[in-house]
Amino acid sequence: MTLFALPAWAVFQEGDDAFNCGDYETALRNWQSLAEQGNAAAQCNVGYMYDQGLGIPQNYTKAARWYRLAAEQGDATAQCNLGCIYSDPDGVPEDYVEAVKWLRLSAGQGHALAQFYMGGMYYNGEGVREDYVLAHMWWNLAVTHGDSSAASLRDDVASLMTPSQIEEAQRLAREWLAAHP
Repeated sequence: MTLFALPAWAVFQEGDDAFNCGDYETALRNWQSLAEQGNAAAQCNVGYMYDQGLGIPQNYTKAARWYRLAAEQGDATAQCNLGCIYSDPDGVPEDYVEAVKWLRLSAGQGHALAQFYMGGMYYNGEGVREDYVLAHMWWNLAVTHGDSSAASLRDDVASLMTPSQIEEAQRLAREWLAAHP
């Protein structure tokens, strides 16, 4: 009898099914094998498991390593998660410039959570100069891409802006959307 290896998509899906059932050991085993072969989605998922400590001890350094491998392949979720790790000093050195680098790449792909965080980076001047116009723009884009929690932050920053600044932020958001259909 000849045995054939399952295709990568089937192994990934088996890991996904196990994860959704709370069987983190099986999920990690399946995704780890694919991650080691360079599968970006599996690398991101392994990073998430280390990030959250699901079925394994929480380890931000290992999470960042796996996220970076996927992020360098253009995985928007991994880019967002890596940016978040660098913006929060848990386990890896805080580096707002590095955080913005990865968040901007993810946000540029339309990732709503990364756009949400980019708004915060501009609002607080973390890794970038403080800029309410760009904070408003990113939060507006996050809302457009499905992150309704960004609406109140966008509205709060608008209360600190002039009408011409709000108009500029809205124009920038429209231009961004037109350039990223």
